[in-house]
Amino acid sequence: MAQFTEFVTNHPMLSLAWAIIFFLLVGGWIKSRFSAIRQLSPTELTMLVNRQDGVVLDIRSEDDFKKGHIAGARQLSASQITEQKLAGLEKQKDAPIIVVCQTGMSAHKSAAALAKQGFTNVAMLQGGMGAWSGASLPVVKAKR
Repeated sequence: MAQFTEFVTNHPMLSLAWAIIFFLLVGGWIKSRFSAIRQLSPTELTMLVNRQDGVVLDIRSEDDFKKGHIAGARQLSASQITEQKLAGLEKQKDAPIIVVCQTGMSAHKSAAALAKQGFTNVAMLQGGMGAWSGASLPVVKAKR
């Protein structure tokens, strides 16, 4: 314990950085555990779509969507979701909605916006299209 105290007193900035990183990691973990938005693996997404007619909502740009997307996915931008321009998605408020982005970072905000708009079963793909491709799952490419 004396060595720990000596280290902290000799290296206050490094100790502070480690403390901040620790609390950010723990805070992020706690936030994700108690979030209303579930995070799905690629396998769970496939099962949800096949068994419960889940709707995959891809929020990437149109160009990225055309380069490769999950079969049956619908493309809507994050701004369209926040502006409630949902292109008929309102009829599926009780259906499972899975939001997909490129890396899994920006999908949470869009999924939370959908939940706030009254969608009852919203989830997101953990790791985004990177995780989907990394699992060697098929993508559909638009014809040029």
